[in-house]
Amino acid sequence: MTDQRTVESSARPVRGSSAVSILIGVAAAAVVIVAVLFLEPVIVGGVLLVVCGLFVFRREVFTRTTMLFVLIAVILFIPIRRYALPIPIGFALEPYRVLIAGLLVWLALTVILRGRANWKPVVWGWPIAIFLWTAFFSLMANSVALTQSGFITGGFSNVFQLAFLLSTVVLVRQLLSTEKVTMVLLNVIVFSGAIIGVLAFFERVTRRNVFLMLGNFLPLQILRDDAESLRAGGNRAYASSQHPIALAVLFCMIIPIAIYLIKFSVWPAYQFTRTLVYVAAIGAMMVGMLAAVSRTGVVTLGVMFLFVLLLRPKLAGVLAAIGLPIAVLLGLIFPQLVQTMVLSLFDIDGVIASQTTSVGLAGQGRLADLPEAFAQFAAAPFAGSGIASRIVVGEGANSQILDNQWLGSLIDTGVVGMVGMFALFVWPIVKLVRFAMRPGVPPQRGFLAFAIATSTVAYTVSMFFHDSFAFMQTLIVLAILYAIAAWAMTEKTADGWTPDAPAFAERRVAARSAS
Repeated sequence: MTDQRTVESSARPVRGSSAVSILIGVAAAAVVIVAVLFLEPVIVGGVLLVVCGLFVFRREVFTRTTMLFVLIAVILFIPIRRYALPIPIGFALEPYRVLIAGLLVWLALTVILRGRANWKPVVWGWPIAIFLWTAFFSLMANSVALTQSGFITGGFSNVFQLAFLLSTVVLVRQLLSTEKVTMVLLNVIVFSGAIIGVLAFFERVTRRNVFLMLGNFLPLQILRDDAESLRAGGNRAYASSQHPIALAVLFCMIIPIAIYLIKFSVWPAYQFTRTLVYVAAIGAMMVGMLAAVSRTGVVTLGVMFLFVLLLRPKLAGVLAAIGLPIAVLLGLIFPQLVQTMVLSLFDIDGVIASQTTSVGLAGQGRLADLPEAFAQFAAAPFAGSGIASRIVVGEGANSQILDNQWLGSLIDTGVVGMVGMFALFVWPIVKLVRFAMRPGVPPQRGFLAFAIATSTVAYTVSMFFHDSFAFMQTLIVLAILYAIAAWAMTEKTADGWTPDAPAFAERRVAARSAS
């Protein structure tokens, strides 16, 4: 009897495995049939190759770790709003949307089938909820006016878009597992930033964006490639971002992670070599920022340094000692770019003049936007005019391009919306700094939280200088960093520290001293 039960129990996984294989085979057949009926022959071939490859390597591909790194690669290297999958279904299937949607379906099925037993704390649930609910409240408070003007659908679409992008926090947190995976992820982000920086400079020199050539060897359809911006005697680099300002902000957000890895990365093993490697990565990103020719990046770096100087003055001194030689070297090699980006900021009268030009035109300066913007806010200060009520391009334009997300959100959602903005972008900085400064927190976790707090400062400050919600790459990167911060604040360490025992490290030191 025992042997028979053993045989039956050993057969169950085989039957389960066979059922899964059958389901995968049926799904693959469905994909093939749809491809043959509705797609071009070349596209069909590509679809078949992808489907076959995924089926053969399904055990290696469909794992948490693999999908995590695929998500990072898609976000950082495939320009958003530039590429879509070549499948004609009525709207653009952008790769990042397809991947995030697929992962959300996987996560939902996992929760339904296995419950929340293995659910990992997200930490930022309430800030995200407050942000989305305040935006939705503004939409509902203005629902009559928005419906009459035909903007209500766009308002719902904007709220859904923000929720969809911020869902990356939940996804990445559930995909993160071990400390090794997290450290590899941080390294991938930093070295990806370095690669983007080098290719951005290549774009500046050659006027050829490598990221717009991905369609030559990937099954992607290009949506638009006409973006161009001139400054300092040449083209500003876009690289994998939607705009040069967004590219500069991306580098600002990644640089604190590189500085963290100088001290805590396990590779390279020797401190001197490790410092050289990550300083070189930072230098590559600085060169990429020069190629973007964005003064926003310089201002953001300055505020980040002041933030570090205020809270960790010793670290700020080390960064100044490392950063000044790099800045001087870049100034000697690229004098025109440094003059345009850095030295021009000291010409206060010139900066003010540049921000008050072209009054009444679509491209008027940021300071010229303020009177009209505050007049719009005064008309509806509590709940704003409603998301999507401002049209800034096209024949139906009724507002200026503000290049200021804080000001735009103030007009759209009013004081109520500002509560959500502070909950999502300011409160995490406070929470991360408090965690980093808490006694007993392991240095590796505390410094990581502080690095991500600095990256959040970078994004929050940059929002004053561009419409950040329109540039999805940096918002998704911030969501990824929030997920990593949640891991650092809640995951147990190898030596036994847990968030419920913050004084663990102190007790360990005391025990060693006593022995």
